[in-house]
Amino acid sequence: MTISRGCEADALPAPDGYAAPRAQSAIRPEQAAVPLLAMALAVAALGSLCIGVYPVPPGTVARILAGLCLPEALRPAADWTHAQLAVVQVIRLPRVLLSVLAGAGLGLSGATLQGTMRNPLVGPDLLGISSGAACGGILAILLDWPDWGLLAAAFAGGFLALLGAWLLAGLSRAGGVLPLILAGMAVAAFFTAVHGFIQYTADPENKLPAMVYWLIGSFSAASAHKVAILAPPVLGAGGLLLLLRWRINLLSLGDLDAAALGVRIGGLRWTVVALVSLIVAAQVAVCGIIGWVGLIVPHVARMLAGPDHRRLLPAAALTGALLLLGIDDVARTLLPQEVPIGILTAGIGTPFFMLLFWRTQGRGWNDA
Repeated sequence: MTISRGCEADALPAPDGYAAPRAQSAIRPEQAAVPLLAMALAVAALGSLCIGVYPVPPGTVARILAGLCLPEALRPAADWTHAQLAVVQVIRLPRVLLSVLAGAGLGLSGATLQGTMRNPLVGPDLLGISSGAACGGILAILLDWPDWGLLAAAFAGGFLALLGAWLLAGLSRAGGVLPLILAGMAVAAFFTAVHGFIQYTADPENKLPAMVYWLIGSFSAASAHKVAILAPPVLGAGGLLLLLRWRINLLSLGDLDAAALGVRIGGLRWTVVALVSLIVAAQVAVCGIIGWVGLIVPHVARMLAGPDHRRLLPAAALTGALLLLGIDDVARTLLPQEVPIGILTAGIGTPFFMLLFWRTQGRGWNDA
């Protein structure tokens, strides 16, 4: 009879004077990914509050944050200047919060879409959600709608774009990656043409500059008001997606397997689509179009946390927040004149997508 080495070691008694070693389960790297990403995001956020044209020491930033968050009895002595307080509280803190919320929402949305549709090349940009939301947003700008109207119009446009891409891809008999990507490109082109027509008819002195600057994507106009608009959709819809992450695991197995395990596929998928559309629409309504983050972040998070959506979705949210926060730091410190963040993300995402498309040719979902 053959006995494995592990069984032999368990069967042999321990030498005199030595205690038998206890079996310990080693922590795998993907299990530590989410806590490490959370700590990295906290450090990066603190660093972002320090850097800029007017640098502020990290200790001063920490005391200012403590003064803003702690009760009056526990607040540290106010040894900072009014200029330092204004820079941290009024200018940088809303911008950091806005970039973190936008990045987390886009990363979470991309990972959710890729898992739900079992497609590694799916993202809010390629499915036309961003273009549809942008179309609704500039229509709201043209009509002078308030902020809640802009958010509602962006949500409606993003949802219609995703619905159109999904239905159009369903007409194909081939299945797989290519029909959905082509359908998303067609829908995105249509909505791009529509908002191009809206821009053509807009007032070139008052409306058109606001539309163009808004479409590029930037955090330069960040404010506490915009954070208050973006936070409820991202935190609310994102929290619901995190609660559904084990069901998304079942959807990623395929419709037949998920149905056999008792999942109501239609209702769950439409719920996920609506939540993703709300997140992306809120991001576009507040910050403009920030492309490619929802496509590239899930692949980075999958390399760090593995394919299990119970860890992948939180990791994607943290990775997206960390990436967009870092890109925004580069955008506002690289040149004397700030570079729109949408230009930087497009410059990074396009070659990444080309590499990803090349790698996935002839491979399945599990190998992507």
